[in-house]
Amino acid sequence: MIEGIIMQMIDIVRMVMYGAAVSCSGYIIFCHRNYFYERFQKGVVSVFMLAMLFFLTAYTVHMLLVLLVELAKLLGAELPELNFWLQYAWAFAQLGTTGGLIVLALLTRSGTYDQFIHFERKNPKEEQDAHTGSGEK
Repeated sequence: MIEGIIMQMIDIVRMVMYGAAVSCSGYIIFCHRNYFYERFQKGVVSVFMLAMLFFLTAYTVHMLLVLLVELAKLLGAELPELNFWLQYAWAFAQLGTTGGLIVLALLTRSGTYDQFIHFERKNPKEEQDAHTGSGEK
């Protein structure tokens, strides 16, 4: 009896922690959205910041999936089809989380935080001319 109550309390604490993790990672992504928007507009993005975004996005999806699984268990809605898709989504999110962590670890080990990815940008006029076929050559 007491063990059952303790297990329920642990489940509730875990769900609160998962919710806090989703909230914090979502907040970090939200607060950095202007940075990424500006950087993508300029065509230059920090590799470290891009890896952080990749990791946090995958981590957020990962934690949302954990919450879904836990809620399904709590509500007794464990369906084989749901579990099948949640396992695939879990593997995909874990791949993203691990990939992001590997890149962040490599950048941290090398100490090269000032690496940037440069995107080739076209002049908007050139882009419009390329679509309409009326550019001067």
